[in-house]
Formats: sequence, structure tokens, C-alpha cells
Amino acid sequence: MAAPLFLRGVPLLRLRLHQHRCSAVAILTPRPQSAVPEPSTTNPDEHKSCSSQSTATLSAKDPPKYPRLTDLQYRKWKDKEDEILRDVGPVILLTKDILHSDRYKDGECLTSEDEKAVVEKLLSYHPHSSDKIGCGLDSIMVDRHPQFICSRCLFVVRIDGGWIDFSYQKCLRAYVRFRYPLHADKFIRKHFKR
Repeated sequence: MAAPLFLRGVPLLRLRLHQHRCSAVAILTPRPQSAVPEPSTTNPDEHKSCSSQSTATLSAKDPPKYPRLTDLQYRKWKDKEDEILRDVGPVILLTKDILHSDRYKDGECLTSEDEKAVVEKLLSYHPHSSDKIGCGLDSIMVDRHPQFICSRCLFVVRIDGGWIDFSYQKCLRAYVRFRYPLHADKFIRKHFKR
């Protein structure tokens, strides 16, 4: 809890340090008395950047670069984001429970209830679901990935005995794009990080 609160203050600390550095440069830089400016011992570009940057950061006329809760578009996005999370949240929890709990051992097929949920909510939205199912779906299995031994994933077991893995994240991305086309890209960028 303390780390996120500390990190929120980091930009303010940077701003204060920058302001102190700029004010120190302004104090140490002699002001020319004549109309012709004398060369300064400090870097004039640094002084210009400090003064222009400090006034730019302290200007109340510029709108903040971060979204505000009062902003109507931001509020609409947050409402839509909550709606999408309520929609896909149970499916994500079920899938993670299937993959990461002790409910299923490696090579074990899902129960009929879990299989129905996975087929309806995930596999049917996979971009290549017809290729994955092939000659027909016999069951859904949990096992170790052949190339990435440390990760468990879902496999389609076909009627002919063949099996192939499928990514539940690809299925969820396709589902979000299908159900929420206007907000899908932003949601996927935020919640499906690699």
C-alpha cells in the first residue's frame, strides 16, 4: 500500500527538484545591467529551458494531460470498462481456476459443465475455431504445452484422437471485439498485456 502512494508523489518531487534547480540557476546567473546582454558563465540554454518549463508546468491555463473523472468521455469509458469486466470476469476466473488449481491433473478432460462453459464462452470465439475443432470436438483437456513445459493450457481433443492447443486469451480478445467493437482496442491494450 505504501509503494503506490509513494509512487504517486514521484512526479511532484521531480517538479520541486526541477524548480529548485531553476531558481538556483536564476540566482547564480548575473543579470546584465546594459542593453547588450553579457555572456553568462552558466549555460543560457539551460536557463531558458528552466524558466520556460517551470512556467509551462505551473500555468493554470493549460488543461492537465491526464483524464479527469468529471470528463464525460472518460466517465463513459470507465462505465463501459466496468461493463466489459463484469461480462468477461467470470469466464477469466473459471479459466484460471481450471488451469492453475488442483481441480484437473495434466492430461485430464474437463467435466461436462466446465467443458460446456469453455466451448460456449471461449472456443466459439477463437479466430480459428473451425480449424481447431477440425473433424469434430470430442472433449476439452488440460495439459502442459509441448513447447512451453512450464505453462498449462487448454486443448481441443478431436473425434479422430488428435488434439491441439488454443489460447483462451485470443478467444477473450475476439469476444471483446465482437461484443464491444467501439471500446475493444482500448480495453485489450489495458487488460491483456503481454
